[in-house]
Amino acid sequence: MKKLSFLIIALILVSGIKVKADEGMWLPMYVKRLNFIDMQKKGLQLTPEEIYSVNNSSLKDAIVGLANSPKPSGYFCTGEIVSAEGLMFTNHHCGFDAVQKHSSLEHDYLADGFWAMNRAEELPNEGMTASVLIYMEDLTDSIIPNLSDTLSKADRKSAIKEITSRIKKRASEDGKYNVIVKSFFEGNEFYMFVYEVYKDVRLVGAPPSSIGKFGGDTDNWMWPRHTGDFTIFRIYTAPDGTPAEYAEENIPLKPKHHLPVSIDGVKENDFAMIWGFPGGTERYLTSSGIQWKMDYYYPPLIDAFGKKLEVWKTHMDADQEVKIKYASKYAGIANGWKYFIGQSKGVKDLGVIAEKKAFEDELEAWINDDEIRMEKYGAIMTDINAANLDKSDGIEDLIYASICGISGTDIIGYAQKYSGLQGMLKQYKEEKDKKKKAKKEEQIRKAADNMLASLSEDFKNYDKATDQDVFAAMTEIYFNEVSADLHPELLDQMEKKFKGDFTAFADYVYSNSFLSDSVAAKEFLNDPSLKVIDKDPAFLLMQGYMQIIMAAGAEYGEKGKGLHDAEKLYITAIREMEPDKAFYPDANSTMRFTYGQVMDYSPKDAVNYNYVTHLSGVMDKEDPDNSEFFVEPKLKELYETKDYGPYGTKDGKMVVCFLTNNDITGGNSGSPVINGKGELIGLAFDGNWEAMSSDIAFVPDMQRTIVVDARYVLFIIDKFAGAGHLVDELTISQKMPQPERTEMEVVE
Repeated sequence: MKKLSFLIIALILVSGIKVKADEGMWLPMYVKRLNFIDMQKKGLQLTPEEIYSVNNSSLKDAIVGLANSPKPSGYFCTGEIVSAEGLMFTNHHCGFDAVQKHSSLEHDYLADGFWAMNRAEELPNEGMTASVLIYMEDLTDSIIPNLSDTLSKADRKSAIKEITSRIKKRASEDGKYNVIVKSFFEGNEFYMFVYEVYKDVRLVGAPPSSIGKFGGDTDNWMWPRHTGDFTIFRIYTAPDGTPAEYAEENIPLKPKHHLPVSIDGVKENDFAMIWGFPGGTERYLTSSGIQWKMDYYYPPLIDAFGKKLEVWKTHMDADQEVKIKYASKYAGIANGWKYFIGQSKGVKDLGVIAEKKAFEDELEAWINDDEIRMEKYGAIMTDINAANLDKSDGIEDLIYASICGISGTDIIGYAQKYSGLQGMLKQYKEEKDKKKKAKKEEQIRKAADNMLASLSEDFKNYDKATDQDVFAAMTEIYFNEVSADLHPELLDQMEKKFKGDFTAFADYVYSNSFLSDSVAAKEFLNDPSLKVIDKDPAFLLMQGYMQIIMAAGAEYGEKGKGLHDAEKLYITAIREMEPDKAFYPDANSTMRFTYGQVMDYSPKDAVNYNYVTHLSGVMDKEDPDNSEFFVEPKLKELYETKDYGPYGTKDGKMVVCFLTNNDITGGNSGSPVINGKGELIGLAFDGNWEAMSSDIAFVPDMQRTIVVDARYVLFIIDKFAGAGHLVDELTISQKMPQPERTEMEVVE
């Protein structure tokens, strides 16, 4: 084992700030060595073995990574197992796509909610998986000594792959486990993560969006918050307890550990830890790297996504069926769009770049103070800054071309699926041998039949009028923002033909493409024709976009060469400059925990935000004319009668959300918030607007995690939905009330 200073060290962005207990996304395997004493001081009552153990059940066995892959290398959200029968909680927005896929005009589960009143009513979700960590292991000493400093980037990558492939094969135990090896510290550390992946995950319950998404895009990233952001799933296994694909005979998972749920509530300064799979942070970024994002990366994303959302919303507001179809796509892009805006604002408002530059000046002074260090590290800042400048050229074109071109609309995305079929049709036309020609004809028919089988799914969440208007908007942005030398020939021809009227251009494409609706696509697939596909405007435009994006992407890939090596050396220098600090690694969708406290905050002068919100705040925000702030009549009735059951406070209130100062990011959505006794007290679902720079720079006094209170979750399940059988399944923790004592006067 290496010395502590060489475990995993990550850059803290602000110079001079020590790592605080509420900052950091820590690896569980080091909890005893790095964090346990601090956690005890904050209020932890568990032992290190109860938190992370390989040989015995521990808290980590209740934490789940959610993905849409049977062998995921990363996770879109986190869940937690809360019963001995495999019941799992996560966020409403994490289950949103699953709920949307089960929804229709006849069964609008997004609007009405969904509650399985028995196991037979639980709905399977094709492709959704739940991964539980078995163990993690440091592989650094097995990999780094085999990587010579003289290796090229390609050779280094090849050597790492060869080494890790052998290790992964052994650890997988003949495919029983999904084994992931990831680098940390810009390639200076390597860790292996061994997971058991469950492939039968069923929808059990979801509140209506008016509760699970209350406040919508307006309240997203904002506090005070009043959102019941939760969904319930259940993990199933084969009868013998092993992971299995969906089957009727499958049984609920018998987990090694599940989290008890506390209904005691929270107080200010209570201990709180969060477990999950944070997706990615960039706290290693230099000032020029941050500047690159602010100047070149975020602006085109904000521009293009904003316009797409605007068009979608117009159609969604006008038609409930369209709203259902586009709900999941809209929610995903809207969240990212607002994040980019917030991060740009946070970096500027908090002076992050200037503070980072000050740290770099300090580092350079340390380097220049020693000849050996100057020889080793003297060029790193020059190299990094030059590489970032080089990367600035062409990135905006590439982003616009991607978002507005090849990924701009459903019709262009759908056209890509026909590339293989078109290739077969070409080969069939060119083939002269009769036997080979007949064989190719069979291949064409088989491919077309497979596409016919998936046709209804392809068009399930598609609306022609909506996509046509998006096409007009995206194509116009592409034409105006992307350099002329990156325009497909057809784009320029159509712009000229329709005299810059992109609405007319869109009408032409959608009127003349068999890809614009399922009926025309079905007709084509019943009788595939090279002549038809080669004249299809959507297919031709897709081909033009694809050629450009591939060529431009390859060219851009040559820019900023040497940046990775320079950044790797940069972090090595930081580690050498501050060898006694214990730093945490950047997030990379591996299991982490963070710990801190329940806490309020003051975002600006004379403003203080309380650490809890209440159901009364939902009523205060109600706006019948705004779907984001619609309040269910049943919820109003429960509020008016104060029918909160055992989930309300002693003074007759219903807590909805609370704040902690934990360090989280995307991927932590749905993460359990756990008290010092290892009990679930809430589900993390958001960060706060004032600290949107957090993925680049942690803001100790401002950083907050927004949590839906476990009591509100149970209240909605039990009192609102009438699904008390699910609450009965949980292990509920509640302090016994202490009897009042009355001193009696003794009379002699």
